[in-house]
Amino acid sequence: MVVQRLLELLNQNHIDYSTVKHSPAYTALSSAKKARIPGKEMVKSILLKLDGNYTLAVLPSTSKIDFKRLKEITGSQTASLADEEDLENIFPDCTTGAMPPLGNLYHIPIISDSLIIKQEDLFFEAGSHREIVKMHCSDFLKLAHPKIASIRRD
Repeated sequence: MVVQRLLELLNQNHIDYSTVKHSPAYTALSSAKKARIPGKEMVKSILLKLDGNYTLAVLPSTSKIDFKRLKEITGSQTASLADEEDLENIFPDCTTGAMPPLGNLYHIPIISDSLIIKQEDLFFEAGSHREIVKMHCSDFLKLAHPKIASIRRD
């Protein structure tokens, strides 16, 4: 089920969105495949620790994070993936690993890969491994206010 606070944010801001249900999948790319969505249009959210502070990275489901570039862009000395316990504590209303790319719902800054803003629409997991939200990229940018940078390696 889509996270309630996500739906409230979208509805309060009059965002045009739709949802796509699919059979269980445990990565953004496999969710895209099950929902028959191109992998480049599906984004994944990855919780990071940069110098001990949390940041949500948003990038295409077909890409991986370039940690060296990420540290250069953010000026961080250390960059690592957050652990499962961090995910459960910060995103208590989401299934582990299925958090939406709107870190501002959880008071977490967002860095989005520059490739994402070239798309018209985005698809993303909405708190579970069974449902995806589709929305316009321009609405994502308006709601999330992410820092935009090239943080992926393909």
